[in-house]
Amino acid sequence: MKRTKIVATISDKRCEPDFLKQLIEAGVNVVRLNTAHLDHESALYIINNVRSVDDKVAILIDTKGPEVRTSRYGEEISTEYGELITVVGNQEGKSGNHILYVSYPHLTRDIPVGTCVLIDDGDISLNVIEVLKDSLLCKVENGGIIKLRKSVNFPGIKLELPSITQKDKEFIDFAVEHEIDFIAHSFVQSANDIFEIRTQLDVKKSPIRIIAKIENQTGVDNIDEILNEADGIMVARGDLGIEIAAEKIPGIQHQLVRKCIRMKKPVIIATQMLHSMIQNPRPTRAEISDIAAAIYERADAIMLSGETAFGPYPVEAVNVMTRVANEVEQQLDHLPFSNVTPEEDSILATLAHSAVLACHSHDIKAIITDTLGGRTGRYLSAYRGNSPVFAMCFYPHIMRQLALSYGIEAYLVKRQNSRDGFMDEAIQMIAKKGYLSPDDLVVVLGGSFGPANGASFIEIAQVKNLVG
Repeated sequence: MKRTKIVATISDKRCEPDFLKQLIEAGVNVVRLNTAHLDHESALYIINNVRSVDDKVAILIDTKGPEVRTSRYGEEISTEYGELITVVGNQEGKSGNHILYVSYPHLTRDIPVGTCVLIDDGDISLNVIEVLKDSLLCKVENGGIIKLRKSVNFPGIKLELPSITQKDKEFIDFAVEHEIDFIAHSFVQSANDIFEIRTQLDVKKSPIRIIAKIENQTGVDNIDEILNEADGIMVARGDLGIEIAAEKIPGIQHQLVRKCIRMKKPVIIATQMLHSMIQNPRPTRAEISDIAAAIYERADAIMLSGETAFGPYPVEAVNVMTRVANEVEQQLDHLPFSNVTPEEDSILATLAHSAVLACHSHDIKAIITDTLGGRTGRYLSAYRGNSPVFAMCFYPHIMRQLALSYGIEAYLVKRQNSRDGFMDEAIQMIAKKGYLSPDDLVVVLGGSFGPANGASFIEIAQVKNLVG
């Protein structure tokens, strides 16, 4: 059982149940919906298809966030080095004839001469040479075809943009209505950005968990306060690599992964992990090394975007990730145990640490636990043990949310009022999957078994001695 989870982006243009089943069987744990390219009807179509195939798979939606894009109107503009192009801040304008319209209205106020303008994830770059009355005059530094509705970045410039757009607010309500598991908020710069979404969810009494997408230097600088408010983060290396020098990204990724593990919150590594497979059936060696590096760091999850949304080799891409995860995790099993120091002095932290440590000290096949709100499962995950953790959940949304946590295999069970009833159901469920045999040693981290919150004891025993 691979411990590193896989997030796959799915488009409404390709989300038939048979296709989704192939992806899930290949190793997908979480399905991502990018709301920048969806409306409510198309998003619901994907959601219904996912749930018809496997109700254990979590669903994550991205908010559009405070981004700037080229206008959706007009025609593409072909540019070459040295040409001049006029950039106008009007999202309703029709681009063409070397006049580019973008969605930020305050260009002449906020963008000074000398600013680098990056378009379509940095594929095209312009340099501002003059600020005119209602536009910017730019020189093409790196040419290409400027397409409609593509990203526009101004590295180092703080723009006056709302944290949550009206479309975001509508999609958050949509997520609540349809019991989505995660909302990944784009371009998070402070804890307040997360708090705004939390406030909207709290009004609806929604248990949706919030993932902060870190995509600029401000988000990196404020990561501690963001992690205090968010339920996890996504290292969105596309925009991050545009805003920050490329050579700094590996170090930032390592830093963010370590912080999330210490805070016991899931971390997703995203963007261009298998970018070449959007066109080719086989990945590059550099891409394999990139995936392996994230797994060696023990990130909770690795993510596919265009590879599964519209690329011709989606199942192959997932299979590549699964094979790399299995190979690297086997190597991790032979490394000395390196645990995470608990951030707080709590009973649960002590018990979770002890359970994982026991698996490294003895030939223990798995950890079995009950978790009411998912906290016990996330604590066990954070210690990054080599043995799988089987989390028995009493609510469907908790089971799905744990699909994003490293090393967790979650199941939905009925509430039990006794230890014996809980163990019988848990062992039978796991045994049906072929994970355990009667003579295997397991660790049980338990307590209330449902009626109340909190683990209180550890038990180590053979499987055959845990069932009645």
